[in-house]
Amino acid sequence: MTEPDGPATGHSAPASTTASRLFDLRTILALMFGVYGIVLLVLGLFSTTQADIDKAGGWNINLDTGIAMLVLAVFFLTWVRLRPVKAPAAEIEGTAGDTAGPSH
Repeated sequence: MTEPDGPATGHSAPASTTASRLFDLRTILALMFGVYGIVLLVLGLFSTTQADIDKAGGWNINLDTGIAMLVLAVFFLTWVRLRPVKAPAAEIEGTAGDTAGPSH
């Protein structure tokens, strides 16, 4: 449950909304694809030999896969920015201290 905003907290967004955006699966996937994409991009640019390229059928598989993963990470981040998660209104409105049930 979230605490009501007051002078002590100074936060404008409820914790549930912030947590739902932070732990959105699209954000986690974007981070994962971004990190692996950068690693593969660096390997493809600086560590791939001609023998590796010949073994992969003539193309630099690390470089191409790294670029594709970075494009996918950008896609997920764009999706998160354009369609953010919205918490249900009942969850956002102050429920802290409402232990006696609904008011009549």
